[in-house]
Amino acid sequence: MNSASLAHVRYVLAENPVTLGAFLLFSFFVFVALFGAWLAPYDPLATNTAVALKAPSAAHWFGTDALGRDILSRILVATRLDFGIAISAVALSFVIGIALGLAAGYFGGWWDRIVVRLADTIMAFPLFVLAMGIVAALGNTVANIVYATAIINLPFYIRVARAEANVRRDAGFIEAARLAGNGEWRILSHHIFPNILPPVMVQVSLNMGWAILNAAGLSFIGLGVRPPTPEWGIMVAEGATYIVSGEWWVALFPGLTLMLAVFCFNLLGDGLRDIIDPRRRT
Repeated sequence: MNSASLAHVRYVLAENPVTLGAFLLFSFFVFVALFGAWLAPYDPLATNTAVALKAPSAAHWFGTDALGRDILSRILVATRLDFGIAISAVALSFVIGIALGLAAGYFGGWWDRIVVRLADTIMAFPLFVLAMGIVAALGNTVANIVYATAIINLPFYIRVARAEANVRRDAGFIEAARLAGNGEWRILSHHIFPNILPPVMVQVSLNMGWAILNAAGLSFIGLGVRPPTPEWGIMVAEGATYIVSGEWWVALFPGLTLMLAVFCFNLLGDGLRDIIDPRRRT
């Protein structure tokens, strides 16, 4: 990244304190995802019934669960898994969805009809129910959770890319690129794709939050990551049964972490759009 790009990023972040806060929170989550295993004060899988369901204290900042496992340690370690699932799923749906949407919007014809029917077929189902069906059919492994989450996110990228490509395929700068001798695929990759990134990046940010919620939701109903693996959705599900009896911390802290992660990605969208949009670089 050159000095002009860095200056533009600094300007966007300084202009909007909310965006700056979202980027700082995102940086914190990335740091925890990378180093959470070393930051955890206890082994997240180690059980100790002598301290089961202990309230937050100096020894256990977020308390312990029914098996005496330290909740803070489990939250820290679970961050890598939840972020890994979300990033993998969104990256997969981004690559496939943008490629299909660009080709459909730019070339049109039978290819456009096939891609649109694919997106409509996926959108015909309630998306979380479709993810449940895919995971139930294939098995509740991390890979299958990623595939299911990527599939239900495909229509969003297909529709955005198709609409943007359809609008820009006859624009003046595209005609100039054709007259300059650029082939169709080069026009798609070097001229249309960079110009559709601003709205797409907003969708990426939203989808990251949805992907984390989807993975947590699948784990909450027993179709996601299997216990005893630390995962936010599992921890909320395990703690839900203890809220009535007064052990509120078992579900509260994993739930707050999940809420903060989704909130962070929802706020990131506008900032990413402003950073990537070439029109904001003037």
